[in-house]
Amino acid sequence: MTNPILLESAGGFLASCAALWFLTIKKLPNFGSASIFANLQPVLKSYLLKQNYIASIGLLLLRIAVGVMMIHHGQEKLADPQQFADTYVASLHLPFPLFFAYAAGLSELIGSWLLIFGVFAPLGALAITGTMAVAAYQHILTGGFNIYVLELVALYLGSSIALLLTGPGLFSLDALLIRLLPAKASQAVSDDFDLSEDNSSLVYVKIND
Repeated sequence: MTNPILLESAGGFLASCAALWFLTIKKLPNFGSASIFANLQPVLKSYLLKQNYIASIGLLLLRIAVGVMMIHHGQEKLADPQQFADTYVASLHLPFPLFFAYAAGLSELIGSWLLIFGVFAPLGALAITGTMAVAAYQHILTGGFNIYVLELVALYLGSSIALLLTGPGLFSLDALLIRLLPAKASQAVSDDFDLSEDNSSLVYVKIND
């Protein structure tokens, strides 16, 4: 993958994130999904906002380090997916090796951008965890427990699992969105169940009738 194509992909991804962010700020859909957001609010807040600023700086550095380095591996796979399929995927005896070669490359490339910018970061961490888990299995299957072969894979795998379990931290778009979603969700819930003075009086009249 050439640098212009990479920059175009990054620009398209960032534009999509910006559009999603502005749509979220403007209005949440008001057809029952607001109650889902309201129910998930405590879980999402505890996952995304539980770290302090010092811990979030550490998570930001880890996200950037893993993401920037994994982009390189994703580019290599997508630059020659057939070679990667013949060299690595074929040794796992999986069907459709070329498909899995593309899946691995795209998972690492897109997952890296998700981690770097902290948008849908759990999905990015999960994508990299999946590819690194398969890579570790492939290395063990073909070369045994060779520390010099496994050390880099183990570092990526451990880092991605840590980010998946701890969350992206406060310095991420995920944390920014979860700060905006609860107010919008509660507003949408109140719109779904309008308790204005006129409606409440009508309910009172129906009950007394």
